[in-house]
Amino acid sequence: MATLPLLMPQLGESIAEATVVRFLVSEGSEITADQHVIEVETNKAVMEVTAPCSGKLISVLAKEGESYPVGATLGEIEVTEEEAKHLGLNDAPASETQHKKPPQTQRQPTPQTVEPTVTGLPVPAHAKGVSYLSPRMKARMAELGLHAADLAGVAGSGASGRVTIDDLERFLQDLERNRHSPASSMRVAVADAMRRSWTRPLATVVLPVRIDKTLEHRRKCAPKKAGLALYALRALAMGLAENSAPAGRLVGDRIIHPRSLDIGFAVEAEEGVLVPVIRNADQFPLKDLIDQYNRLVDLARQRRLPASDTGGSIATVTNYGVFGLTLATPIPLPEQTILLGIGSGQIAPHWDPSKKAFVPVTEAFFTLSFDHRVLDGGAAGRLLKRVAELLNSPELL
Repeated sequence: MATLPLLMPQLGESIAEATVVRFLVSEGSEITADQHVIEVETNKAVMEVTAPCSGKLISVLAKEGESYPVGATLGEIEVTEEEAKHLGLNDAPASETQHKKPPQTQRQPTPQTVEPTVTGLPVPAHAKGVSYLSPRMKARMAELGLHAADLAGVAGSGASGRVTIDDLERFLQDLERNRHSPASSMRVAVADAMRRSWTRPLATVVLPVRIDKTLEHRRKCAPKKAGLALYALRALAMGLAENSAPAGRLVGDRIIHPRSLDIGFAVEAEEGVLVPVIRNADQFPLKDLIDQYNRLVDLARQRRLPASDTGGSIATVTNYGVFGLTLATPIPLPEQTILLGIGSGQIAPHWDPSKKAFVPVTEAFFTLSFDHRVLDGGAAGRLLKRVAELLNSPELL
């Protein structure tokens, strides 16, 4: 009988490893092609590893709760001669197709931790400290998995306030006196993304937007009703369809313009935030996006977003108003230039010239955070004003 390794697959373009959550079948069980065998968790979602063929799961090499890189052997599948012939295994040397149990030390896949690659100082850790890191400091920080941003609370005692190795060791000893808990893989991923985002000069423009017409339009659209975030997403897509320059990315001395207007939206999930993406958001009317939006929200909250529905977006919409916040300055993802934020609706007085009196209106602060290398305040302000105009003509969405 021939054997075939069950490998950790490539679960996404930027995913280098995944943590085994649980085995869905037990060792010795018969399995079929494409059957879910292992449930794994990445920093973005919970996914399944499927069987590449039919056969018997003769050995389980991975351990639950441990992380393995893409390509690691998680188990072994015994296949029939017919299946082996179909897979082309019979063409391999006999020593490769006959199942021989190797020593335990060789069979166990070695868990590996894949560290995100971030060069330079992502965040100024101290006004006068951490401006220079000695080779010894860098080696010690690499050993501990620390970034310069982690030393923001360290008061340096060296020349010009420089943080020394002794300062670092005292800081670490003091940390041990506090209660601590491991950060989730999602929290680490969010932290890494925000560090990379902060290497750019970011700015924010703010505009109070009347949303009475949007809310009235929503009430009339029963039974399918879009949320305010989807209205804003569609308005942003239409605004960028008229002029996609604000969505461009600066790479070297070139502005890279998007091939399609794929826009993400933030969804709070357990221990972090996920960003599902609506592809070609400018090409579909609002009513046709409601089901897709609701489906992606449900999958995100379950952390079961497929790779095809994440990544590659040119902008994000986030509705921080659901937390009762009126104003915030959210940070765009590293690969994005702009992020549209929505505050909570508030009743505000508005002067009505026809009535010569103030009347109550519903108003929300909208923010547009942007990479100042690509956009100036004027261009960002014009895009934000266009979004406001479209929200006040919801029938056009």
